[in-house]
Amino acid sequence: MTASTDSSEYAPASDTTRLAEIQAMLEARLVRIPDDVASLVELSRTRFHRGHFRAASAPLLRAAGHLPHDAPQIVALVQRLIAQGEIAVARRCLQLLAQAPQPPADMLATQAHLQFMLGDHDWALRTMAAAVDAGVDGPGDLFMHAILLQFSGQADATHAVLERCLARWPGFGDALTVLVNLRKQRPETQRLDWIAARLCELPLAGTPEQRFVRAEFEYARFKTLDDLDRRDEAWAALESCNALMRALNPYDAAAEERVTTALIGMPVSPSGPVHACSPGPLPIFIVGMPRSGTTLLDRILSSHSQVASAGEIIDFWRQLHWVADVPPARNAGLLEIVRRSARIDYRELGERYLAQTRWRAQGKAWYVDKLPANIQLVGFIRRALPQAPILHLVRDPMDVCFSNYKALFGNISAYSYGLDSVAHYHSQYARLARHWRTALPGTVLDVPYADLVQRTEDTVSKVLQHCGLTLENACLHPEHNAAPVATPSSAQVREAIHRRGLGQWQRYARELEPLRRALAEQENGAG
Repeated sequence: MTASTDSSEYAPASDTTRLAEIQAMLEARLVRIPDDVASLVELSRTRFHRGHFRAASAPLLRAAGHLPHDAPQIVALVQRLIAQGEIAVARRCLQLLAQAPQPPADMLATQAHLQFMLGDHDWALRTMAAAVDAGVDGPGDLFMHAILLQFSGQADATHAVLERCLARWPGFGDALTVLVNLRKQRPETQRLDWIAARLCELPLAGTPEQRFVRAEFEYARFKTLDDLDRRDEAWAALESCNALMRALNPYDAAAEERVTTALIGMPVSPSGPVHACSPGPLPIFIVGMPRSGTTLLDRILSSHSQVASAGEIIDFWRQLHWVADVPPARNAGLLEIVRRSARIDYRELGERYLAQTRWRAQGKAWYVDKLPANIQLVGFIRRALPQAPILHLVRDPMDVCFSNYKALFGNISAYSYGLDSVAHYHSQYARLARHWRTALPGTVLDVPYADLVQRTEDTVSKVLQHCGLTLENACLHPEHNAAPVATPSSAQVREAIHRRGLGQWQRYARELEPLRRALAEQENGAG
């Protein structure tokens, strides 16, 4: 359940002696030139790769106090600040950079990408629009512009930019996958022949990059055929896509089990008195399986006059690694944090998280932190932020597993590309959910997806009561929520609440029979 937060950047360096020599050289240089930003950034990077995560922040904070009149150096600094979880300082540096007069188009585009990394999508869209007006014209930048337009609900403008991308770069798989997801594909608008022609041009056994693009085109074929209700052909395309993605991203079931077992074995009750959070806006955490309805609940909550949406942010995960002084390193990093959990300063963890995220509240009393993978971190969240409500979306196992299996998450979420692996991943998620209910009774409110869409007013009232809020009519009409929504299902969640997500798997009941059996076996084993 850490797939969405993995990063190859955090691979441990092997040449520890060489890194120590580089660090000594940089520290000697900084004695002579104390405010050399390039050296400070490189010192931070070196400390990071030596495993000194906390110590890697100090040079960056020092550099931020002596910003040069050099845009590329500021960009390098901001990139490292974000990686270190120093979000508030990174944002201030970007605000200063944005004041530069008449920046070139490529620098505007770079700023937009960094603003996107911060999760400030309105700001990023304004900056990227300025970059496009100034002449930026590369595929990556135009694609980012399309994504930001999509997040803001501008479907027609998104469609136009993506069509422009595909006209110029017919092999641009990223653009195609977003385009087919933007709207339901219809007989008069589908491009199956065009997709088939592109697939004929792509090698079956090319480089990893070529195989990934082929998977994207197979996915686009699946989505189109599924929309046209040509189910047998659609399933074959989905299987072709996921076979390619499985080969590129093997699922490590044993590692997932080790993490779940470690989290279940970790003490979760504080040894001393529970501390109070400092005054100010507080987060509401939404956790669960991906594709379980977490975005819908986020939209409902952030329609309330006292609640803003922070989106799908990884800030708690970042700050947990920082406070534990464990560089992020996939499942191994979380295992090390569990080993150090008794020594973590949970008050510091909570205060650091709040310091880096409270700007997202936009002046409101609450802000929603919607990251499904935080289901793993419930024990840490409870101790660090005891006043923060935690909501757990619970969706029918067959529906949620099928929804994951038919999504293309890219080179993350390796579990989602096999029926056996998605069933196994769900079993680990279910183990954790049961554990938190037992170990922390009353901490997490289960929110059944079926109730949310069928008995909306009663369910939303219970959710708001759990958060200390009263029902407002706007919460029952999240389709009127104009805030950006950063999710592949952004078009769907801008609709009125509907029930189409219930029982979706039954359209492919025959093909999904192995999944049904696997989930039934796991449920019987858990019982």
